[in-house]
Amino acid sequence: MAITDWPAEERPREKLLARGPEALSDAELLAIFLRTGVQGCSAVDLARRVLEHFGGLRPLLECNASDFCAAHGLGPAKYVQLQAVLEMSRRHLEAQLTRESALESPAMVRRYLASRLRHEPREVFACLLLDNRHRVIRYQALFFGTINAASVHPREVVKLALAHNAAALILAHNHPSGVAEPSLADRQITDRLIQALGLVEIRVLDHIVIGDGESISFAERGLI
Repeated sequence: MAITDWPAEERPREKLLARGPEALSDAELLAIFLRTGVQGCSAVDLARRVLEHFGGLRPLLECNASDFCAAHGLGPAKYVQLQAVLEMSRRHLEAQLTRESALESPAMVRRYLASRLRHEPREVFACLLLDNRHRVIRYQALFFGTINAASVHPREVVKLALAHNAAALILAHNHPSGVAEPSLADRQITDRLIQALGLVEIRVLDHIVIGDGESISFAERGLI
């Protein structure tokens, strides 16, 4: 049965308008994105098949282009649309942070950093540059690969912070293993950067490690 033949209150679009997006299941939300199904399969049925194929919404959102396009009912156009939606979501979070103090919005900071780093297959070390009111100036990924004391260069972090007239910053990196617990190397890197940035009177407010569904703050742990 086509979705247009369903009772109005059960159609995903009408349901969203009447009750809000939080009332919809993952399949219903995805069906709105897909817009149409395939022959003999409504958009909702197709969405359920796609979610089952990928193992849920998150694996679908984080899969690469070739895997996405290989799934039945998807393709390059849908992949491009999805990436645009994800980037708009990240930019929306970033825009909110530019208006508010990062110290007053720790949950938002974590969500934003997770949106940037959680899906990365390798370690990425990044900085969130802040002005003197602790509002975000910009996000910048700096180092890639296995992060250790030798691969993160304090002079590059200092150079970046000075170039953007940052008064403070938040360090961040991901653990592709999914375990966010900071390592000894993570602590050593943080100490070196605090010392280097302190020489030019730039504060390190926090270092957040992003894992799979969790994040750990050095500040909350009393490590900064």
